[in-house]
Amino acid sequence: MKYSLSTLLLGAAALLSGCASAPKTEHIKNDLRASAYPLVTIDPYTSAWSFTDHLYDAPVKHWTGKDFSLIGVARVDGQPYRFMGDEELELLPVVKTSEQGNWIGKYTTVKPAAGWEKAGFNETGWKEGPAAFGTRENEHTAKTQWSEEFIWVRRHADLDEDLQGKNIYLEYSHDDDVMIYINGIKVVDTGNACKKHQLVKLSDEVVATLKKGENLIAAYCHNRGANGLLDFGLLAEQDDTRFFTQTATQKSVDVQAMNTIYQFTCGPVDLNLTFTAPMFMDDLDLLSRPVNYMTYQVTANDGKEHDVQLYFEAAPQWALDLPHQESVSDTFTKGELTYAKTGSYNQHVLNKQGDDVRIDWGYFYMAANKENTSSIAGNGVELRKSFLDGKTEASKTKGYDKLVLVTDLGGTKNANGHVLLGYDDLFSVQYFGENLRPYWNRKNNETIFSQFEKAEKEYPTLMQKSAEFDVQLMKDATRVGGREYAELCAAAYRQCLAAHKLMEAPNGELFYPSKENFSNGSIGTVDLSYPSAPIFLIYNPDLAKGLINHIFFYSESGKWTKPFAAHDIGTYPLANGQTYGGDMPVEESGNILIMAAAIAAVEGNADYAAQHWETLTTWTNYLTEHGLDPENQLCTDDFAGHFAHNTNLSVKAILGIASYAYLADMMGKKDIAAEYKQKAKDMAVEWEKMANDGDHYRLTFDKPGTWSQKYNLIWNKLLKMGIFPDSIAEKEIAYYLTKQNKYGLPLDNRETYTKTDWIMWTATLANDKETFQKFIAPVHLFMNETTDRVPMSDWVFTDTPKQRGFQARSVVGGYYIKMLEEKLNK
Repeated sequence: MKYSLSTLLLGAAALLSGCASAPKTEHIKNDLRASAYPLVTIDPYTSAWSFTDHLYDAPVKHWTGKDFSLIGVARVDGQPYRFMGDEELELLPVVKTSEQGNWIGKYTTVKPAAGWEKAGFNETGWKEGPAAFGTRENEHTAKTQWSEEFIWVRRHADLDEDLQGKNIYLEYSHDDDVMIYINGIKVVDTGNACKKHQLVKLSDEVVATLKKGENLIAAYCHNRGANGLLDFGLLAEQDDTRFFTQTATQKSVDVQAMNTIYQFTCGPVDLNLTFTAPMFMDDLDLLSRPVNYMTYQVTANDGKEHDVQLYFEAAPQWALDLPHQESVSDTFTKGELTYAKTGSYNQHVLNKQGDDVRIDWGYFYMAANKENTSSIAGNGVELRKSFLDGKTEASKTKGYDKLVLVTDLGGTKNANGHVLLGYDDLFSVQYFGENLRPYWNRKNNETIFSQFEKAEKEYPTLMQKSAEFDVQLMKDATRVGGREYAELCAAAYRQCLAAHKLMEAPNGELFYPSKENFSNGSIGTVDLSYPSAPIFLIYNPDLAKGLINHIFFYSESGKWTKPFAAHDIGTYPLANGQTYGGDMPVEESGNILIMAAAIAAVEGNADYAAQHWETLTTWTNYLTEHGLDPENQLCTDDFAGHFAHNTNLSVKAILGIASYAYLADMMGKKDIAAEYKQKAKDMAVEWEKMANDGDHYRLTFDKPGTWSQKYNLIWNKLLKMGIFPDSIAEKEIAYYLTKQNKYGLPLDNRETYTKTDWIMWTATLANDKETFQKFIAPVHLFMNETTDRVPMSDWVFTDTPKQRGFQARSVVGGYYIKMLEEKLNK
């Protein structure tokens, strides 16, 4: 194995200015061109990414795609070089979406006559309703219920002026396929996809039709299953003045587990910039600390001294849901740090829920050492001009101040330092009516300033430790799965953890729910906890418990009375009871039983399961009655819709029952263990007969000629259950190798899309590393070539480098299942 080694000055070495004897950290470069690069990753709300190859190509964004503007400029001998972000494009609505204002559309769910997209079409018989149109049970913006397969919408939009000559953008959200026409001209045809807040610049031809008075926007949408959504509007680009037009030259970018490392040249100096989130899972106070680091190192590349100042600017959007909300800002010094702070004016704590929703309570902070840094808040245009003039001054605005830190490094050949970025959310989640503080302040005896002070004090140690962790992860993952596997695991680490929020429940248990990012916004969803579990089983099984404690509480408190596990406990951040529109009885019950067995396997005891034995027994008995040949219902792959006789879901039920037997045996309940293990074995025999399709096994028991990934079989192997003969997995693996496309193995025979987390599980069924890597290489290729530049999607096409849906989800923690196999085999 050949490593690409460098001696980047990470950690303590980066801090110790000019110290030739400072320790250097071995570094294994990740050569993956990530689909997006994590910058600041604290939780689902404070999650900032670069969606481009170069850090300066576009504004920094929240994982949802909304701008989280963070600009960085180095002024070297008076010459500015923008190395981070961009001066954001200001777009104002001229035809508002439903999130920007109310609009009414004519619609039908019955296929209309030709010409429905054109002006003058007879709308007799069409219904009328407020936008957005969608499944109201799962899409918080939907006002008109649309649960049918198809919808056609006509929107009559009045304009106050002609738009010819302006830069106009269509903004739209859709689930799934959408076609949109403006004044009869097609401008969007997505095919099989679902996205939110997409922007497309309209051609001159289309803009020329946008006249003063009535215009027509018409759209068709196809809901292929589960959620549906349709919304659209028009935005006009405003005239703007740009100050930082010259960029640095980016030489490299490297995404590691805890660090994203950039290298730039800014004329006669080189600049290294490292974003660090010290997310150590064995230290829960540190894991939950809401502070990240941005470390800079400036080195002259010509051996001469240069006058250097650094400018860091953040927009109030870091603490707002929508860009036009009013904010308040402040700057001050406390202890050794100077701070810039922003938050919404209204501060409606825990007042909204939903998927494509950002926090608008609490406060965002930037801080740096007060000795050479000044902080200021005010008009962004004035701040930028002021910096170029060698000043730090600007007037205040009415609720739209930008935050700026300016660090003066003076004349230097070599200098370094860091900025701290953090968020105080005050209260994180509402849990069955009670507002919970973040874990770091669970006893209400900490402040955001104590967290910043700890982060500042521990900076040298944490930088060194995080660099060491990155190296060890790359080595461990490469050993078990190869270099491409290791690079994917490194890219997945912060994405997985930042999709969760750590708290302590009122009963003292850990509460570590995920948010269903761009898959409906549910909180604490079991079928996200299940695929993400491997990373937590490796690094801290208590966090794996935190993924499901709330589901046990929901049942055992009597709030959930059904004889199977709930799907979720609300819509983030309101965890007051299931809000998902349909149950997944076999799916969720099997998930938790298997997770409980995996926790026991890692810990070497079944103490956790023993605390919930009665509940686990109820769920197991449900599976023995309903699990072998599941009725028409959803499974974790709910985007594919309801279907009956699902063979992979049956595998989960059987292994859920086997997990119960596994736990009973560890608890000394030998008779119960023997009884349920035999039930599982008998069901597995029947399964093999019913699913057998010659050289492979079917998608559903009743449909020959079909196939699907049987990723749930992995627990038969990892927990050495012996319920299914090894020959079943071996037959499936051989068959899958004949079905791969350029970018991976499809989920099943129905579509070309796949789930990348399930590919990792399927690949781990292979008995050798070489075969495992045959499944991993196409996934790595997809991430390296995808044209959808978003935090890693787990739902992608295998025949084209396109995202099908979902992004920034926690399930990429499932990539670690191959590493979990090694842990369980020790």
